[in-house]
Amino acid sequence: MNATAVDLHPYGTATLHESGAVPLPPRIRPLDRTWWVCGRVFTVDAAPGHNIWLHRAIYAAEPGDVLVVATGGGFEYGYWGDIMTHAARERRLGGLVIDGCVRDGSDLLRMGLPVFARGLCVRGTGKDPSRGGLRGELSIGGATVCSGDIVVGDADGVVVLPAEQIDVVAARAYEREQKEESVRTRLAAGESTLDIYGLA
Repeated sequence: MNATAVDLHPYGTATLHESGAVPLPPRIRPLDRTWWVCGRVFTVDAAPGHNIWLHRAIYAAEPGDVLVVATGGGFEYGYWGDIMTHAARERRLGGLVIDGCVRDGSDLLRMGLPVFARGLCVRGTGKDPSRGGLRGELSIGGATVCSGDIVVGDADGVVVLPAEQIDVVAARAYEREQKEESVRTRLAAGESTLDIYGLA
């Protein structure tokens, strides 16, 4: 586990979002709800219906990096599957976050590399290298994502933040968690949320 994961591991994505991290679209979900991912972003611009840049990204990214992939609106293709997961595991990558679909779902669940996607689709992809690329700025559902950002994903969703904001966001998340623990204590003592939040 890298320093980023240690810094942010105690906090869920909802807390991180409330503390300043930017959410990706809620349609991007983990294949296994128990999966958690945190790491440095390596961006991949995959042309709709083509995955050549994902193959290249596996070998261009560093161990621990999380591939974050835009598909240009071509959502219903299986951009990633069993073989690419094997390759990514050999390269010790941290996971995959893709605004599109993957396939070989049972194999992906068995291998355990965290994969966050729109869903599963058996439709295959081409290998046209003339469009797309690596390490560029992506726009995913209105969120801007750059290589070197930090991405965190859990059962609630996925958020991103610039690496230089880790300390600030982690500090805010800690403060938020402390406040919420205080609320839980007051609820256990018989107070209501209406009273605690001044909503009565």
